[in-house]
Amino acid sequence: MAGMAITANGVDAEAGPVTRARLTERGPAIWLAGDPEDLKVWLPRGGYGIVTNTVVLDDMTQKYGQLTEVVRRYLDITDKPVVVEIDGHTTAELLDVAHVFTAMSEQIVIKIPCAAQGLEAFAALAAEGVETFCTTTFNLTQAAVVAQAGATHILPFCEPYKAVGVDPVWHVRECVDMLEGWEQRPYVTAALVRSVDVANAALQAGADGIIVFWEVFRDMLHSPLTDEWNATFLERWEKMHQAGLLHGVPVAEGAH
Repeated sequence: MAGMAITANGVDAEAGPVTRARLTERGPAIWLAGDPEDLKVWLPRGGYGIVTNTVVLDDMTQKYGQLTEVVRRYLDITDKPVVVEIDGHTTAELLDVAHVFTAMSEQIVIKIPCAAQGLEAFAALAAEGVETFCTTTFNLTQAAVVAQAGATHILPFCEPYKAVGVDPVWHVRECVDMLEGWEQRPYVTAALVRSVDVANAALQAGADGIIVFWEVFRDMLHSPLTDEWNATFLERWEKMHQAGLLHGVPVAEGAH
């Protein structure tokens, strides 16, 4: 990341939560979106962290109340990064809003739409050590500008292109190609990924991570061949249990 010093063990103590995790854990990152009650179940199953957008936050505030309460609910279910999307008309407004949420926890990462007023905000937050996502990028020139501004993640949108018959991950691919070889570069995190086929395509295109609703995350585990072979193995396991060949092995009560 821009301006980040890497220590001997590969992690800068001053790095933000995403960078620390990315330097010490496995990739690519699969970020989850959705209701905190659903994510309470799915995030421990391999989700990298939580990402919100303004549409989701609007829905959640109608269910749970004030936006700060919604963010607190996300923080209460995990010690992983929580990305909060904010908006505003000026750089000063964006920074004031961002500080409300960064004051709540060091887990908070700020997400800002791609717009002129966001550029100085990315730079100012980077100077404060706050990691940022830039959302709503749809072309390479936008990605180049926000990368220079200091955004930690660039979020190429995918599904809107699919809706008009265009390769949904072409923008992911061009961002990956542009940034390849740059030591201090933003992560390319594919956004608006709402289907397993687009998730697969984004990962093939070289995305550092993807953002999916928990339902897509669940479906990413499915394959007819996996189902077939899992059933075969479970059948054999139960056969050994029924034959009394699993003594000393903690088989669940009721297994038969």
